[in-house]
Amino acid sequence: MKKKITVLTLCAVLLPLCFSAGAQQATKFPRIGYLTAASPSANAARTEAFRQGLRELGYIEGKNIVIEWRYAEGKLDRLPALLAELVRLKADVIVTAGPPGTRAAKEANVTIPIVMAQDSDPVGNGYIVSLARPGGNITGLATLAPEISGKRLELLKEIVPRLSRVAVLGNSTEPGNAQVLRETELATEAFKVQLQSLDVLGPKDIETAFRAASKGHADAVLVLPSSILISHRTQVAELAVKSRLPGIYWQSEWVENGGLMSYGVSYADLFRRAGTYVDKILKGAKPADLPVEQPKKFEFLVNLKAAKQIGLTIPPNVLARADKVIR
Repeated sequence: MKKKITVLTLCAVLLPLCFSAGAQQATKFPRIGYLTAASPSANAARTEAFRQGLRELGYIEGKNIVIEWRYAEGKLDRLPALLAELVRLKADVIVTAGPPGTRAAKEANVTIPIVMAQDSDPVGNGYIVSLARPGGNITGLATLAPEISGKRLELLKEIVPRLSRVAVLGNSTEPGNAQVLRETELATEAFKVQLQSLDVLGPKDIETAFRAASKGHADAVLVLPSSILISHRTQVAELAVKSRLPGIYWQSEWVENGGLMSYGVSYADLFRRAGTYVDKILKGAKPADLPVEQPKKFEFLVNLKAAKQIGLTIPPNVLARADKVIR
């Protein structure tokens, strides 16, 4: 009898534990897909900002949410296959880190909700109907700020008063490239400069572009948003110094990796805010009903080490306006 009671007691103790373990195994954590055309190192600051945004909302990777990271390493032709992997994994939401990933999702007619962490012109690129009412399954954040292109030229003119010719590096196949180039061209008249547009379609074109810039007597270089160029930013920054060309870039990572100056939208802020869209969609909101937000924070960085290597003195009034100076 005692043995029987002991067995029954043991069962009574273990049964709730078994049910609890079964419930934990049955718990399905949300699965987030993250798709970028860049490399992990090129995207490190942005991915950390995205994680931070999720943490602020109570999502901890590996504890109550799963994130599937997919990097194309600058090879845009890999994006469709990486996207297909995320679809097969049945991601609840896919976050695209830039226009190439968003375009891949749009062209593949993916029905999973898509959150753009950043896009230069989502309406012009055909991803959404309007900023206020995106329609479809894509929403997120835009980097729409036409005045930025003129501001970059203005900063170059301030540090190089004799500025007359600027080499512009970009990728004509990158969504949004044409729009940013047009905005830059519109700003040239005010500063009396000519642009030399140089197309960088792959890593092998980077050195060729700098040779062309030198041959074209460029006084400075302006780099447009490009997943290829950001993945090779250290090489680009080094070639700019070697060519003694002051350069201005669109995001802070360039300056932290040897570039001279950057002025633009705070991408860290955009990627942090992308977490809010993920949260709303996981809670039942439809992308079609979530307005696309525009940038709220801009930043200007200067690297005095790069300036010294080029033999350039940055005017005090320019330094005074910098959010961060690397000495």
